[in-house]
Amino acid sequence: MNRFGINVELKHVPALDPDFIPLMRFNRAFLESAKKPVSIAVERADGQIAVRRTFIHGTPEMAQADLYYVERLIKTMLWMYGGYCVQITDQDLCQQLNQLYGPEGPQWFDVQFMHNVFEAPFMIICVDEVPEEKNSPKSMGGHLEGCRVGFDAGGSDRKVSAVIDGETVFSEEVVWFPKTNADPDYHYEGIVSALKSAAAHMPRVDAVGVSSAGIYINDRAMVASLFLKVPDDLYEKKVKDIYIRAITDTFGAVPYAVINDGDVSALAGAMSLEDNNVLGIAMGTSEAVGYVDEEGRITGWLNELAFVPVDANPKAMRDEWSGDIGCGVKYFSQDGVIKLAPRAGIQLDESASPAEKLKAVQKLMEADDPRAAQVYESIGVYLGHTLAYYYEMYSCRHVLLLGRVMSGKGGDLVLDTARKVLADEYPELEGRLIPELPDEKFRRVGQSMAAASLPEIK
Repeated sequence: MNRFGINVELKHVPALDPDFIPLMRFNRAFLESAKKPVSIAVERADGQIAVRRTFIHGTPEMAQADLYYVERLIKTMLWMYGGYCVQITDQDLCQQLNQLYGPEGPQWFDVQFMHNVFEAPFMIICVDEVPEEKNSPKSMGGHLEGCRVGFDAGGSDRKVSAVIDGETVFSEEVVWFPKTNADPDYHYEGIVSALKSAAAHMPRVDAVGVSSAGIYINDRAMVASLFLKVPDDLYEKKVKDIYIRAITDTFGAVPYAVINDGDVSALAGAMSLEDNNVLGIAMGTSEAVGYVDEEGRITGWLNELAFVPVDANPKAMRDEWSGDIGCGVKYFSQDGVIKLAPRAGIQLDESASPAEKLKAVQKLMEADDPRAAQVYESIGVYLGHTLAYYYEMYSCRHVLLLGRVMSGKGGDLVLDTARKVLADEYPELEGRLIPELPDEKFRRVGQSMAAASLPEIK
């Protein structure tokens, strides 16, 4: 496989996607002959700074490869860490990147998204030296004392738990429709109803933790698909502080914490494994990711790996939302299954919803249909190569694989295949990276109980 003059050799190729070029392997092959140093920093509005020091070729014949490598690296950093200001130590690349990330460029979606999240103008600037890396992780979760409410807001149902000194005394799951409702009062009333339902089963409420899909900074909902239909003006007035309002209106000045559901999944994994340095990947409607570091802390990074590129194939499938190609959402979600099924000879009902299409393939897999097995084996090859890339970014020890795509026989086959790819292609990671499925202990911890443990009672 060759891209921009960079030759990539693989032992494992997805049977249903033979043109797949793992970005990790492209990067390794690229760096073999790259000698010119270049540094990149991505700065967040909260003062955190992520830094990568790498190399390019710096020659006219490799200019296209240099730009591609650096742009994909910057996109990875933006969606992993989040940020509004990119600094780079190469003037030529800086000018070209500003075109790619300009109003007429292919990466304009990333610019607008980061602007909305950090409420600051997005920029790419050239500097002589990048600043030092700066992180400010927070110790959250694992607090079980007292009477706590844990709320988990999903796209199709909401869950709430009442937890007294680490024991769940009440749990409730209610169907709701947040993604199709434009009235933020609908969301607010649903949240308050859940909080009150849990509170009714305890003598008091000492703290409230919330797990919710979306990007949350200082407990505020900066971007969240749950509120997809809410108009911009109402979003600003009634959604950004919706959880803060719901908690304080209901319970007064109790400690609270609101974080991304992916981070809560990783925290629940750390609690069940009794170990830290956990990357949680939920493969469902999209690819939702969370991370708990070596000290058991939440980093505050975006961890939106659905938008992180994983495939260097120029003909990779395009994501309808971001407009980019080769990004995780089309490989590690129900979209990945739906993409591959027709290539395996499985005819899906085009009038069915994505969830129904996934169920159709899962049903075939449970019946040991070899076509469905090809789908899951191909996803396993994707995953094996990509986990090596994620390890390079996070140095995570555990990877917990969650979500509907990973359920049943299909999930087992994905995991088995990914492990084989890791063993054959990346033997240096043996014993350092452990991909696994959740066990019964994880299920007992649960998302809403893990959310309840978030705030510290002082």
